Amino acid sequence: MTLRTLKVALAGAGAFGLKHLDGIRQIPGVEVVSLVDPDGAKARQVAAQYAIGHVATHLQDSLALPEVDAVILCTPTQLHADQARQCLQAGKHVQVEIPMADRLDDALALVALQQSTGLVAMCGHTRRFNPSHQWIQQRVQAGSFKLQQMDVQTYFFRRSNMNALGQPRSWTDHLLWHHAAHTVDLFAHQAGSPIVQAHAVQGPLHPELGIAMDMGIVLKAANGAICTLSLSFNNDGPLGTFFRYIGDTGTYVARYDELVNGKEEAIDVSGVAVSMNGIELQDREFFAAIREGRQPRSSVAQVLPCYQVLQALAQQLQ
Repeated sequence: MTLRTLKVALAGAGAFGLKHLDGIRQIPGVEVVSLVDPDGAKARQVAAQYAIGHVATHLQDSLALPEVDAVILCTPTQLHADQARQCLQAGKHVQVEIPMADRLDDALALVALQQSTGLVAMCGHTRRFNPSHQWIQQRVQAGSFKLQQMDVQTYFFRRSNMNALGQPRSWTDHLLWHHAAHTVDLFAHQAGSPIVQAHAVQGPLHPELGIAMDMGIVLKAANGAICTLSLSFNNDGPLGTFFRYIGDTGTYVARYDELVNGKEEAIDVSGVAVSMNGIELQDREFFAAIREGRQPRSSVAQVLPCYQVLQALAQQLQ
């Protein structure tokens, strides 16, 4: 049986928007029909590169297209909650990149709106989909690995508003509401237990950006597992996020889609899923949930506990 092609609008032609466009190219039965970016010239350039027929500088122009089934939001953090709300109110399924909000009240409102509409609303907690982390999760579910400690380093060298492509951003990134969100959610997910203790400290605020450039977070799950997370925008290499899993039957280090054991011996995770690309796998889950009429893994409701923890940490840091 031939499935009807899902028509998608993508908002945000920056570094992460391109990652999604590359991933969607590998997924049959999905077509990006509209691209939104406030920089019209950049939007037209990317649209030409990916053969996208419609270009807009305002999200509402894409939402007005009756053929659009779903929207993927790769826009600045501060816009996520409001734009996701607009998509649901327009009757469109939505995947919003992490974080779904930078305030708990907005996250709660988004979950309530999703539940009232019945549409698919998913947040891009990509670590749940990276093959390396899925390999760990499969062993947790099988009972062959129990997480005792997760040690995580999230390190960048970012003292100005630049994206992953070295292009200027119109917004300011945030260690807590963006980068820590990945680990807070993943820790509870991998431990299979809710977070019951959370503590944070931060370094001085940057005089121009107005954000902390260094932060430390300690978490404890109800089952006793603990997590230590170090974050920095001051680190001059190596860059990225590195997860050390210490468990009862082994130690593993995950670097995005790659995994090694405690002796730095590579573990083959190529058979975990149909792709080695976590972003593509995330998008596949979004589209599958739409077709199957179900809520996706990493739905806004499923990841809400992460934002409750982030709010508690934000209050500590005030």
